[in-house]
Amino acid sequence: QVQVAESGGGLVQTGGSLRLSCAASGTIFSINSMGWYRQAPGKQRELVALITNAGTKYADSVKGRSTISRDSPKNMVFLQMNSLKPEDTAVYYCNVDGFRDSDYNTFDSWGQGTQVTVSS
Repeated sequence: QVQVAESGGGLVQTGGSLRLSCAASGTIFSINSMGWYRQAPGKQRELVALITNAGTKYADSVKGRSTISRDSPKNMVFLQMNSLKPEDTAVYYCNVDGFRDSDYNTFDSWGQGTQVTVSS
């Protein structure tokens, strides 16, 4: 079983910055991708940023303002968000997928989420 835990959310003013952290733990053989998603009240969950061995991907709404990075030996992923806007307010979730063992049994795990609130 793989557990995922986020941290780093909070209340920030418009134009401010936050750095979200996510750690995956448990039975992990290898990780394919680590990503950040967000869900605002009344809206569907959406991809914010994704990092794989092939590279990174960002939602258009955060491109140029956010950077996703990874500490592979520690199974951690980070999201640096700058120039925050009120529309960035949401619960941010971390997702990790990969293989649990050398037989390539897969896992796809979500964290509980961390609240980001940007005040105007």
